[in-house]
Amino acid sequence: MSSEIEEAQDSKGTDAAQIISPTNDHSVTLGDDEIRHLNDAVCSLPSHAVKDLHSAGVCIRCIFRLFGIHDHAYFRSTLSPSVMCNILGEGDSSSSESKESELKPQVCRICLGILQFTYRDEKEMLVKRKNGDELAASIAELLRQEGHQIDGFSLEVSIPPIIFENEQAVRLYMKKKYGSELWFQDRLSECISTKDALKFAIVNPLETILDVKSGPSSVRVRLTYTETKPSIKPSKSVDRNEGLKRRKTETNNGLDTVHVELVGNGTGCCNLSLGQGSPSSERSSTGLAELESSECSNFPLKRVNEPCHLVFVYYRAPMYFGGRYMKFSRNVSQTRWIIDDERMGEASIEEIIGGNILPMCQGESYKFHAAGREDIDVRMLGSGRPFLVEVQNARKVPSEALIKEIETRMNNLEGKLVGVKNLSLVTSHSWDLMREGEAEKQKQYCALVWISRPLEDEDVQCIASHKDLQILQRTPVRVLHRRSPLERGKMIHWMKTEQITGSSQYFLLHLCTQAGTYIKEFVHGDLGRTHPSIGSILRCRAEILQLDVTDVKMDCFLAE
Repeated sequence: MSSEIEEAQDSKGTDAAQIISPTNDHSVTLGDDEIRHLNDAVCSLPSHAVKDLHSAGVCIRCIFRLFGIHDHAYFRSTLSPSVMCNILGEGDSSSSESKESELKPQVCRICLGILQFTYRDEKEMLVKRKNGDELAASIAELLRQEGHQIDGFSLEVSIPPIIFENEQAVRLYMKKKYGSELWFQDRLSECISTKDALKFAIVNPLETILDVKSGPSSVRVRLTYTETKPSIKPSKSVDRNEGLKRRKTETNNGLDTVHVELVGNGTGCCNLSLGQGSPSSERSSTGLAELESSECSNFPLKRVNEPCHLVFVYYRAPMYFGGRYMKFSRNVSQTRWIIDDERMGEASIEEIIGGNILPMCQGESYKFHAAGREDIDVRMLGSGRPFLVEVQNARKVPSEALIKEIETRMNNLEGKLVGVKNLSLVTSHSWDLMREGEAEKQKQYCALVWISRPLEDEDVQCIASHKDLQILQRTPVRVLHRRSPLERGKMIHWMKTEQITGSSQYFLLHLCTQAGTYIKEFVHGDLGRTHPSIGSILRCRAEILQLDVTDVKMDCFLAE
Protein backbone atom coordinates (compact mmCIF):
# COMPACT_ATOMS: atom_id res chain seq x y z
CA MET A 1 0.00 0.00 0.00
CA SER A 2 2.91 2.31 0.68
CA SER A 3 4.22 2.05 -2.87
CA GLU A 4 0.73 2.67 -4.27
CA ILE A 5 0.47 5.99 -2.49
CA GLU A 6 3.91 7.03 -3.66
CA GLU A 7 2.97 6.20 -7.25
CA ALA A 8 -0.22 8.18 -6.97
CA GLN A 9 1.62 11.20 -5.63
CA ASP A 10 4.32 11.00 -8.29
CA SER A 11 2.02 10.31 -11.23
CA LYS A 12 -0.38 13.21 -10.68
CA GLY A 13 1.00 16.72 -10.53
CA THR A 14 -2.28 17.96 -9.10
CA ASP A 15 -1.88 15.63 -6.15
CA ALA A 16 1.17 17.49 -4.89
CA ALA A 17 0.10 20.03 -2.30
CA GLN A 18 0.92 23.66 -2.91
CA ILE A 19 0.99 26.76 -0.77
CA ILE A 20 -0.40 29.43 -3.08
CA SER A 21 0.38 33.01 -2.17
CA PRO A 22 -1.63 35.77 -3.85
CA THR A 23 1.44 37.98 -3.97
CA ASN A 24 4.28 35.47 -4.31
CA ASP A 25 4.24 32.83 -7.02
CA HIS A 26 5.85 29.97 -5.19
CA SER A 27 4.84 26.51 -4.02
CA VAL A 28 5.86 24.04 -1.35
CA THR A 29 5.47 20.36 -2.18
CA LEU A 30 5.37 17.38 0.10
CA GLY A 31 8.73 15.94 0.97
CA ASP A 32 9.67 12.28 0.95
CA ASP A 33 9.53 12.10 4.74
CA GLU A 34 5.98 13.49 4.82
CA ILE A 35 4.78 11.05 2.19
CA ARG A 36 6.50 8.20 4.03
CA HIS A 37 4.74 9.21 7.26
CA LEU A 38 1.42 9.30 5.44
CA ASN A 39 2.04 5.86 3.95
CA ASP A 40 2.97 4.46 7.35
CA ALA A 41 -0.13 5.99 8.91
CA VAL A 42 -2.38 4.51 6.22
CA CYS A 43 -0.74 1.09 6.49
CA SER A 44 -1.49 1.06 10.21
CA LEU A 45 -5.24 1.43 9.63
CA PRO A 46 -7.66 -1.51 9.45
CA SER A 47 -8.31 -1.54 5.70
CA HIS A 48 -11.70 -3.25 5.96
CA ALA A 49 -13.01 -0.52 8.30
CA VAL A 50 -11.57 2.23 6.10
CA LYS A 51 -13.27 0.76 3.01
CA ASP A 52 -16.52 0.42 4.96
CA LEU A 53 -16.50 4.09 5.97
CA HIS A 54 -15.45 5.31 2.53
CA SER A 55 -18.21 3.34 0.80
CA ALA A 56 -20.67 4.95 3.25
CA GLY A 57 -19.76 8.44 2.01
CA VAL A 58 -17.16 9.46 4.62
CA CYS A 59 -14.28 11.50 3.19
CA ILE A 60 -10.70 10.32 3.61
CA ARG A 61 -9.75 13.17 5.94
CA CYS A 62 -12.66 12.36 8.25
CA ILE A 63 -11.57 8.73 8.20
CA PHE A 64 -8.03 9.75 9.13
CA ARG A 65 -9.15 12.02 11.97
CA LEU A 66 -11.55 9.36 13.32
CA PHE A 67 -8.50 7.13 13.62
CA GLY A 68 -6.45 9.91 15.23
CA ILE A 69 -3.89 10.50 12.45
CA HIS A 70 -2.14 13.86 13.02
CA ASP A 71 0.19 13.98 10.00
CA HIS A 72 0.25 17.29 8.14
CA ALA A 73 0.61 15.39 4.89
CA TYR A 74 -3.00 14.32 4.54
CA PHE A 75 -4.10 17.97 4.82
CA ARG A 76 -1.46 19.33 2.48
CA SER A 77 -2.01 16.73 -0.24
CA THR A 78 -4.99 16.89 -2.57
CA LEU A 79 -6.25 13.37 -1.73
CA SER A 80 -8.32 13.04 -4.89
CA PRO A 81 -10.54 9.97 -5.46
CA SER A 82 -7.76 8.41 -7.56
CA VAL A 83 -5.39 8.69 -4.60
CA MET A 84 -8.08 7.24 -2.37
CA CYS A 85 -8.46 4.25 -4.66
CA ASN A 86 -4.73 3.57 -4.45
CA ILE A 87 -4.82 3.93 -0.64
CA LEU A 88 -7.63 1.41 -0.44
CA GLY A 89 -5.92 -0.95 -2.87
CA GLU A 90 -8.78 -0.75 -5.37
CA GLY A 91 -6.59 -0.31 -8.44
CA ASP A 92 -6.47 2.71 -10.69
CA SER A 93 -9.31 5.02 -11.60
CA SER A 94 -9.74 3.67 -15.14
CA SER A 95 -13.24 2.27 -14.58
CA SER A 96 -16.25 4.36 -15.52
CA GLU A 97 -17.39 4.39 -11.91
CA SER A 98 -14.04 5.78 -10.74
CA LYS A 99 -14.00 8.37 -13.49
CA GLU A 100 -17.48 9.51 -12.51
CA SER A 101 -16.34 9.77 -8.91
CA GLU A 102 -13.30 11.76 -10.05
CA LEU A 103 -15.54 14.24 -11.84
CA LYS A 104 -18.31 14.38 -9.22
CA PRO A 105 -16.86 13.74 -5.76
CA GLN A 106 -19.47 13.30 -3.06
CA VAL A 107 -19.86 15.70 -0.18
CA CYS A 108 -18.74 13.98 3.01
CA ARG A 109 -21.66 12.80 5.10
CA ILE A 110 -19.91 13.64 8.36
CA CYS A 111 -18.15 16.98 7.85
CA LEU A 112 -20.50 18.22 5.07
CA GLY A 113 -17.53 19.17 2.90
CA ILE A 114 -15.59 21.17 5.51
CA LEU A 115 -12.52 18.92 5.43
CA GLN A 116 -12.87 18.53 1.67
CA PHE A 117 -12.38 22.33 1.55
CA THR A 118 -15.61 22.68 -0.45
CA TYR A 119 -18.21 25.28 0.44
CA ARG A 120 -20.75 27.81 -0.77
CA ASP A 121 -19.52 31.39 -0.48
CA GLU A 122 -21.50 34.55 0.32
CA LYS A 123 -22.59 34.78 -3.34
CA GLU A 124 -23.86 31.17 -3.21
CA MET A 125 -21.09 30.12 -5.59
CA LEU A 126 -19.66 26.64 -5.15
CA VAL A 127 -15.97 26.91 -4.17
CA LYS A 128 -13.62 23.92 -4.21
CA ARG A 129 -10.13 24.10 -2.74
CA LYS A 130 -7.68 21.26 -3.28
CA ASN A 131 -6.24 21.29 0.21
CA GLY A 132 -5.71 23.30 3.38
CA ASP A 133 -2.92 25.31 1.76
CA GLU A 134 -5.25 26.69 -0.91
CA LEU A 135 -7.92 27.58 1.66
CA ALA A 136 -5.27 29.34 3.76
CA ALA A 137 -4.10 31.24 0.67
CA SER A 138 -7.62 32.48 -0.05
CA ILE A 139 -8.01 33.62 3.58
CA ALA A 140 -4.71 35.47 3.42
CA GLU A 141 -5.70 37.19 0.17
CA LEU A 142 -8.98 38.41 1.68
CA LEU A 143 -7.06 39.70 4.70
CA ARG A 144 -4.81 41.68 2.41
CA GLN A 145 -7.79 43.03 0.48
CA GLU A 146 -9.25 44.26 3.78
CA GLY A 147 -5.98 46.10 4.35
CA HIS A 148 -5.27 44.67 7.80
CA GLN A 149 -1.84 45.20 9.32
CA ILE A 150 -1.14 41.84 10.92
CA ASP A 151 1.39 41.01 13.62
CA GLY A 152 -0.37 37.78 14.64
CA PHE A 153 -3.79 36.18 14.38
CA SER A 154 -6.25 34.01 16.26
CA LEU A 155 -8.32 31.50 14.30
CA GLU A 156 -11.93 30.87 15.35
CA VAL A 157 -14.13 28.19 13.77
CA SER A 158 -17.87 27.62 14.09
CA ILE A 159 -19.51 24.51 12.61
CA PRO A 160 -23.09 23.14 12.55
CA PRO A 161 -24.04 20.90 15.51
CA ILE A 162 -25.22 18.20 13.09
CA ILE A 163 -21.58 17.39 12.31
CA PHE A 164 -20.98 16.29 15.88
CA GLU A 165 -24.12 14.16 15.80
CA ASN A 166 -23.13 12.55 12.51
CA GLU A 167 -19.72 11.77 13.97
CA GLN A 168 -21.32 10.22 17.06
CA ALA A 169 -23.54 8.08 14.84
CA VAL A 170 -20.51 6.77 12.95
CA ARG A 171 -18.63 6.05 16.17
CA LEU A 172 -21.64 4.18 17.51
CA TYR A 173 -21.86 2.14 14.32
CA MET A 174 -18.15 1.31 14.46
CA LYS A 175 -18.41 0.33 18.10
CA LYS A 176 -21.19 -2.12 17.34
CA LYS A 177 -19.47 -3.59 14.29
CA TYR A 178 -15.80 -3.49 15.25
CA GLY A 179 -15.84 -3.10 19.05
CA SER A 180 -14.54 -6.61 19.58
CA GLU A 181 -11.48 -6.10 17.37
CA LEU A 182 -8.14 -5.33 19.01
CA TRP A 183 -7.50 -2.04 17.21
CA PHE A 184 -10.81 -0.44 18.14
CA GLN A 185 -10.16 1.00 21.63
CA ASP A 186 -6.73 2.43 20.83
CA ARG A 187 -7.75 4.00 17.54
CA LEU A 188 -11.18 5.45 18.28
CA SER A 189 -10.05 7.02 21.57
CA GLU A 190 -7.67 9.31 19.61
CA CYS A 191 -10.35 10.90 17.41
CA ILE A 192 -9.68 14.51 16.34
CA SER A 193 -12.63 16.90 16.21
CA THR A 194 -13.62 18.56 12.92
CA LYS A 195 -12.76 21.99 14.33
CA ASP A 196 -9.30 20.91 15.44
CA ALA A 197 -8.69 19.10 12.16
CA LEU A 198 -9.58 22.23 10.16
CA LYS A 199 -7.33 24.41 12.32
CA PHE A 200 -4.61 21.79 11.97
CA ALA A 201 -4.97 22.09 8.19
CA ILE A 202 -4.79 25.86 7.73
CA VAL A 203 -2.96 27.43 10.69
CA ASN A 204 0.56 26.48 9.58
CA PRO A 205 0.06 27.58 5.96
CA LEU A 206 -1.47 30.86 7.19
CA GLU A 207 1.56 31.45 9.41
CA THR A 208 3.83 30.85 6.41
CA ILE A 209 1.94 33.09 4.00
CA LEU A 210 1.37 35.95 6.46
CA ASP A 211 4.81 35.53 8.08
CA VAL A 212 3.32 35.81 11.57
CA LYS A 213 2.51 33.42 14.39
CA SER A 214 -0.93 32.31 15.50
CA GLY A 215 -2.07 32.50 19.10
CA PRO A 216 -3.74 35.05 21.38
CA SER A 217 -3.98 38.13 19.19
CA SER A 218 -6.08 41.22 18.62
CA VAL A 219 -6.64 40.11 14.99
CA ARG A 220 -9.36 37.46 14.76
CA VAL A 221 -10.02 35.29 11.72
CA ARG A 222 -13.43 33.66 12.08
CA LEU A 223 -14.77 30.91 9.81
CA THR A 224 -18.49 30.31 10.26
CA TYR A 225 -19.91 27.22 8.57
CA THR A 226 -23.69 26.76 8.37
CA GLU A 227 -25.84 24.16 6.69
CA THR A 228 -26.86 25.24 3.20
CA LYS A 229 -30.27 23.55 3.25
CA PRO A 230 -31.14 22.56 6.82
CA SER A 231 -34.13 20.33 7.34
CA ILE A 232 -36.18 19.38 10.38
CA LYS A 233 -35.64 16.13 12.19
CA PRO A 234 -37.11 14.73 15.41
CA SER A 235 -35.26 15.44 18.61
CA LYS A 236 -36.59 12.67 20.83
CA SER A 237 -35.38 9.11 20.92
CA VAL A 238 -37.76 6.37 19.78
CA ASP A 239 -38.67 3.02 21.21
CA ARG A 240 -36.76 0.02 19.95
CA ASN A 241 -39.81 -1.48 18.19
CA GLU A 242 -40.75 1.71 16.41
CA GLY A 243 -39.53 3.45 13.27
CA LEU A 244 -39.80 6.93 11.87
CA LYS A 245 -41.58 8.08 8.77
CA ARG A 246 -41.45 11.66 7.52
CA ARG A 247 -44.21 13.21 5.45
CA LYS A 248 -44.07 16.75 4.06
CA THR A 249 -47.60 18.14 4.15
CA GLU A 250 -47.52 21.88 3.67
CA THR A 251 -45.41 24.96 3.24
CA ASN A 252 -45.66 28.00 5.50
CA ASN A 253 -43.70 31.16 4.79
CA GLY A 254 -41.39 29.23 2.49
CA LEU A 255 -40.54 26.60 5.14
CA ASP A 256 -41.49 22.96 4.71
CA THR A 257 -43.53 21.55 7.58
CA VAL A 258 -42.60 17.96 8.30
CA HIS A 259 -44.85 15.62 10.26
CA VAL A 260 -43.12 12.72 11.97
CA GLU A 261 -44.99 9.45 12.27
CA LEU A 262 -43.95 6.46 14.36
CA VAL A 263 -44.30 3.29 12.33
CA GLY A 264 -43.58 -0.16 13.68
CA ASN A 265 -41.48 -2.13 11.21
CA GLY A 266 -41.45 -5.40 13.04
CA THR A 267 -37.68 -5.70 12.87
CA GLY A 268 -36.81 -4.49 16.32
CA CYS A 269 -34.89 -1.46 15.08
CA CYS A 270 -35.61 1.96 13.68
CA ASN A 271 -34.37 3.10 10.29
CA LEU A 272 -33.00 6.48 11.38
CA SER A 273 -30.85 8.66 9.12
CA LEU A 274 -28.74 11.61 10.10
CA GLY A 275 -27.92 14.15 7.46
CA GLN A 276 -28.32 17.85 6.96
CA GLY A 277 -30.53 19.05 9.80
CA SER A 278 -31.30 22.35 11.45
CA PRO A 279 -28.87 23.29 14.25
CA SER A 280 -31.50 23.14 16.95
CA SER A 281 -30.83 23.50 20.64
CA GLU A 282 -32.81 20.28 21.13
CA ARG A 283 -30.06 18.32 19.47
CA SER A 284 -27.55 16.74 21.80
CA SER A 285 -25.48 13.64 22.16
CA THR A 286 -27.99 12.45 24.78
CA GLY A 287 -30.30 11.12 22.09
CA LEU A 288 -27.47 9.10 20.58
CA ALA A 289 -26.51 7.72 23.95
CA GLU A 290 -30.11 6.53 24.43
CA LEU A 291 -30.04 4.83 21.04
CA GLU A 292 -26.86 2.96 21.97
CA SER A 293 -28.86 0.57 24.14
CA SER A 294 -31.18 -0.33 21.24
CA GLU A 295 -30.51 -2.81 18.45
CA CYS A 296 -30.83 -0.18 15.76
CA SER A 297 -28.20 2.10 14.28
CA ASN A 298 -28.16 5.61 12.83
CA PHE A 299 -26.03 4.36 9.97
CA PRO A 300 -25.59 4.76 7.06
CA LEU A 301 -25.81 8.52 7.08
CA LYS A 302 -28.08 10.34 4.67
CA ARG A 303 -26.54 11.44 1.36
CA VAL A 304 -25.48 15.09 1.37
CA ASN A 305 -25.98 17.06 -1.84
CA GLU A 306 -24.74 20.47 -0.76
CA PRO A 307 -21.65 21.50 1.24
CA CYS A 308 -21.81 24.03 4.06
CA HIS A 309 -22.14 27.76 3.55
CA LEU A 310 -18.96 29.55 4.66
CA VAL A 311 -18.62 33.15 5.80
CA PHE A 312 -15.19 34.66 6.49
CA VAL A 313 -15.04 37.43 9.10
CA TYR A 314 -11.87 39.35 9.84
CA TYR A 315 -11.79 41.82 12.67
CA ARG A 316 -9.46 43.32 15.22
CA ALA A 317 -10.34 43.56 18.88
CA PRO A 318 -11.09 47.16 19.96
CA MET A 319 -8.01 49.39 20.04
CA TYR A 320 -7.79 51.99 22.83
CA PHE A 321 -6.17 55.40 22.81
CA GLY A 322 -5.85 57.24 26.11
CA GLY A 323 -4.92 60.78 27.00
CA ARG A 324 -6.19 63.99 28.58
CA TYR A 325 -8.13 66.75 26.92
CA MET A 326 -8.52 70.44 27.67
CA LYS A 327 -11.55 72.44 26.53
CA PHE A 328 -10.92 76.14 25.97
CA SER A 329 -14.34 77.15 24.63
CA ARG A 330 -17.64 77.68 26.44
CA ASN A 331 -19.57 76.57 23.36
CA VAL A 332 -18.24 73.02 22.88
CA SER A 333 -20.02 69.96 24.27
CA GLN A 334 -18.24 66.81 25.33
CA THR A 335 -20.26 64.60 22.94
CA ARG A 336 -22.34 65.42 19.90
CA TRP A 337 -25.49 67.15 21.17
CA ILE A 338 -28.61 67.37 19.00
CA ILE A 339 -32.00 68.67 20.24
CA ASP A 340 -34.96 68.69 17.85
CA ASP A 341 -32.62 68.29 14.87
CA GLU A 342 -30.66 71.36 15.97
CA ARG A 343 -27.03 71.10 16.95
CA MET A 344 -26.05 72.52 20.33
CA GLY A 345 -22.64 74.17 20.34
CA GLU A 346 -20.18 74.68 17.55
CA ALA A 347 -18.38 71.35 17.97
CA SER A 348 -17.79 68.47 20.39
CA ILE A 349 -14.75 66.95 22.08
CA GLU A 350 -15.82 63.53 20.83
CA GLU A 351 -15.84 64.55 17.17
CA ILE A 352 -12.62 66.55 17.28
CA ILE A 353 -10.56 63.83 18.98
CA GLY A 354 -12.26 60.73 17.60
CA GLY A 355 -12.49 62.20 14.11
CA ASN A 356 -8.70 62.60 14.00
CA ILE A 357 -7.84 59.23 15.53
CA LEU A 358 -10.17 57.08 13.40
CA PRO A 359 -8.53 57.80 9.98
CA MET A 360 -5.11 57.18 11.50
CA CYS A 361 -6.18 53.60 12.35
CA GLN A 362 -8.40 53.05 9.32
CA GLY A 363 -11.05 51.75 11.68
CA GLU A 364 -14.77 51.30 11.07
CA SER A 365 -16.08 53.40 13.98
CA TYR A 366 -15.14 54.75 17.39
CA LYS A 367 -16.58 55.35 20.85
CA PHE A 368 -15.54 58.19 23.13
CA HIS A 369 -15.29 57.66 26.90
CA ALA A 370 -14.26 60.20 29.53
CA ALA A 371 -13.82 60.31 33.30
CA GLY A 372 -16.90 62.43 33.94
CA ARG A 373 -18.08 65.43 31.97
CA GLU A 374 -18.40 69.17 32.21
CA ASP A 375 -21.31 71.30 31.01
CA ILE A 376 -21.09 72.85 27.56
CA ASP A 377 -20.43 76.32 29.10
CA VAL A 378 -17.69 75.07 31.44
CA ARG A 379 -14.04 75.05 30.40
CA MET A 380 -11.69 72.15 31.20
CA LEU A 381 -8.24 73.54 32.05
CA GLY A 382 -5.17 72.48 34.02
CA SER A 383 -3.90 68.94 33.47
CA GLY A 384 -7.04 68.01 31.53
CA ARG A 385 -9.66 65.29 31.85
CA PRO A 386 -8.75 61.61 31.20
CA PHE A 387 -10.40 60.07 28.14
CA LEU A 388 -10.38 56.90 26.05
CA VAL A 389 -11.16 56.50 22.36
CA GLU A 390 -12.21 52.95 21.50
CA VAL A 391 -11.63 52.19 17.80
CA GLN A 392 -13.56 49.29 16.27
CA ASN A 393 -11.84 46.95 13.79
CA ALA A 394 -8.76 49.08 13.16
CA ARG A 395 -6.79 47.96 10.13
CA LYS A 396 -3.59 49.77 11.04
CA VAL A 397 -1.62 49.99 14.27
CA PRO A 398 -0.14 53.51 14.34
CA SER A 399 3.42 54.10 15.46
CA GLU A 400 4.30 56.32 18.41
CA ALA A 401 5.59 58.93 16.00
CA LEU A 402 2.28 58.99 14.10
CA ILE A 403 0.31 59.26 17.34
CA LYS A 404 2.39 62.25 18.40
CA GLU A 405 1.86 63.79 15.00
CA ILE A 406 -1.93 63.47 15.37
CA GLU A 407 -1.73 64.98 18.87
CA THR A 408 0.19 67.95 17.50
CA ARG A 409 -2.29 68.34 14.64
CA MET A 410 -5.24 68.47 17.06
CA ASN A 411 -3.48 71.02 19.26
CA ASN A 412 -2.89 73.27 16.25
CA LEU A 413 -6.43 73.20 14.87
CA GLU A 414 -7.89 76.54 13.88
CA GLY A 415 -9.98 78.11 16.63
CA LYS A 416 -8.08 76.35 19.44
CA LEU A 417 -11.26 74.81 20.85
CA VAL A 418 -9.59 71.72 22.29
CA GLY A 419 -6.16 70.62 23.47
CA VAL A 420 -4.83 67.08 23.91
CA LYS A 421 -1.87 65.82 25.92
CA ASN A 422 -0.23 62.47 26.65
CA LEU A 423 -2.04 60.70 23.79
CA SER A 424 -0.92 57.07 23.52
CA LEU A 425 -2.02 53.57 22.55
CA VAL A 426 -3.16 51.79 25.74
CA THR A 427 -4.63 48.42 26.74
CA SER A 428 -8.22 47.66 27.64
CA HIS A 429 -7.09 47.55 31.28
CA SER A 430 -6.92 51.34 31.16
CA TRP A 431 -10.71 51.37 30.91
CA ASP A 432 -10.97 49.71 34.33
CA LEU A 433 -8.38 52.06 35.82
CA MET A 434 -10.24 55.10 34.53
CA ARG A 435 -13.58 53.89 35.87
CA GLU A 436 -12.13 52.99 39.27
CA GLY A 437 -10.47 56.39 39.60
CA GLU A 438 -13.56 58.23 38.41
CA ALA A 439 -15.56 57.24 41.50
CA GLU A 440 -12.76 58.27 43.90
CA LYS A 441 -11.39 61.37 42.18
CA GLN A 442 -11.32 64.91 43.49
CA LYS A 443 -11.86 67.91 41.24
CA GLN A 444 -10.78 71.49 41.56
CA TYR A 445 -12.75 74.45 40.21
CA CYS A 446 -12.56 78.15 39.78
CA ALA A 447 -15.91 80.00 39.75
CA LEU A 448 -16.70 83.63 39.07
CA VAL A 449 -19.27 84.54 41.75
CA TRP A 450 -21.51 87.56 42.30
CA ILE A 451 -23.16 88.28 45.64
CA SER A 452 -25.87 90.79 46.50
CA ARG A 453 -23.66 92.77 48.91
CA PRO A 454 -19.99 93.73 49.14
CA LEU A 455 -17.57 90.95 50.14
CA GLU A 456 -16.07 91.60 53.62
CA ASP A 457 -12.81 90.32 55.13
CA GLU A 458 -14.89 88.25 57.55
CA ASP A 459 -16.54 86.56 54.56
CA VAL A 460 -13.16 85.63 53.14
CA GLN A 461 -12.07 84.09 56.45
CA CYS A 462 -15.42 82.35 56.90
CA ILE A 463 -15.23 80.66 53.51
CA ALA A 464 -11.59 79.58 54.03
CA SER A 465 -12.38 78.13 57.46
CA HIS A 466 -14.62 75.41 56.06
CA LYS A 467 -12.66 72.18 55.66
CA ASP A 468 -14.23 68.87 54.55
CA LEU A 469 -17.64 70.47 54.60
CA GLN A 470 -20.47 67.97 54.24
CA ILE A 471 -23.37 69.13 52.07
CA LEU A 472 -26.64 67.56 50.92
CA GLN A 473 -27.75 68.01 47.36
CA ARG A 474 -31.10 67.05 45.92
CA THR A 475 -31.16 66.47 42.18
CA PRO A 476 -30.87 69.96 40.61
CA VAL A 477 -33.96 71.45 39.00
CA ARG A 478 -32.08 71.89 35.72
CA VAL A 479 -31.49 68.13 35.33
CA LEU A 480 -34.66 66.73 36.92
CA HIS A 481 -36.00 65.88 33.48
CA ARG A 482 -33.24 63.31 32.97
CA ARG A 483 -32.04 62.35 36.49
CA SER A 484 -33.77 60.53 39.33
CA PRO A 485 -34.96 62.77 42.21
CA LEU A 486 -32.43 61.71 44.86
CA GLU A 487 -30.59 63.35 47.74
CA ARG A 488 -26.83 62.94 47.65
CA GLY A 489 -24.22 63.67 50.27
CA LYS A 490 -21.05 65.34 48.96
CA MET A 491 -17.93 66.86 50.48
CA ILE A 492 -16.25 70.21 49.90
CA HIS A 493 -12.61 69.56 50.86
CA TRP A 494 -11.45 73.20 50.91
CA MET A 495 -12.35 76.66 49.59
CA LYS A 496 -10.64 80.01 49.21
CA THR A 497 -11.53 83.32 47.60
CA GLU A 498 -9.65 85.63 45.29
CA GLN A 499 -10.87 89.20 45.23
CA ILE A 500 -11.14 91.09 41.94
CA THR A 501 -9.58 94.55 41.94
CA GLY A 502 -12.13 97.32 41.57
CA SER A 503 -15.15 95.13 42.32
CA SER A 504 -16.52 94.45 45.79
CA GLN A 505 -19.38 92.12 44.77
CA TYR A 506 -17.48 89.88 42.33
CA PHE A 507 -14.81 87.38 43.36
CA LEU A 508 -13.21 84.14 42.27
CA LEU A 509 -14.04 81.07 44.33
CA HIS A 510 -11.42 78.30 44.25
CA LEU A 511 -12.57 74.97 45.69
CA CYS A 512 -11.78 71.26 45.75
CA THR A 513 -14.71 68.84 45.94
CA GLN A 514 -15.69 65.23 45.86
CA ALA A 515 -16.51 63.80 42.42
CA GLY A 516 -20.11 64.35 41.41
CA THR A 517 -20.68 67.61 43.28
CA TYR A 518 -22.96 70.10 41.52
CA ILE A 519 -20.86 73.27 41.77
CA LYS A 520 -23.39 75.69 40.29
CA GLU A 521 -26.00 74.59 42.80
CA PHE A 522 -23.49 74.77 45.66
CA VAL A 523 -23.04 78.47 44.88
CA HIS A 524 -26.65 79.62 44.51
CA GLY A 525 -28.40 76.96 46.60
CA ASP A 526 -30.88 75.82 43.90
CA LEU A 527 -33.93 77.11 45.75
CA GLY A 528 -32.78 75.45 48.95
CA ARG A 529 -32.22 72.04 47.34
CA THR A 530 -28.48 72.25 48.16
CA HIS A 531 -27.55 72.99 51.77
CA PRO A 532 -25.35 74.53 52.92
CA SER A 533 -24.39 76.72 49.96
CA ILE A 534 -22.25 79.83 49.43
CA GLY A 535 -25.43 81.87 49.61
CA SER A 536 -26.47 80.37 52.94
CA ILE A 537 -22.94 80.61 54.38
CA LEU A 538 -22.66 84.32 53.48
CA ARG A 539 -26.37 84.94 54.23
CA CYS A 540 -26.98 86.70 50.96
CA ARG A 541 -27.92 85.96 47.40
CA ALA A 542 -25.12 84.36 45.39
CA GLU A 543 -24.94 83.63 41.66
CA ILE A 544 -22.33 81.84 39.57
CA LEU A 545 -21.39 83.58 36.33
CA GLN A 546 -18.62 81.37 34.94
CA LEU A 547 -17.06 78.05 35.90
CA ASP A 548 -13.80 76.32 35.00
CA VAL A 549 -12.53 72.88 35.96
CA THR A 550 -8.88 73.43 36.86
CA ASP A 551 -7.82 69.91 37.83
CA VAL A 552 -9.10 66.32 37.80
CA LYS A 553 -7.06 64.43 40.38
CA MET A 554 -6.59 61.00 38.77
CA ASP A 555 -3.48 58.99 37.95
CA CYS A 556 -4.67 58.10 34.44
CA PHE A 557 -2.61 59.22 31.44
CA LEU A 558 -0.27 61.57 33.25
CA ALA A 559 3.08 62.35 31.67
CA GLU A 560 5.78 59.90 32.74
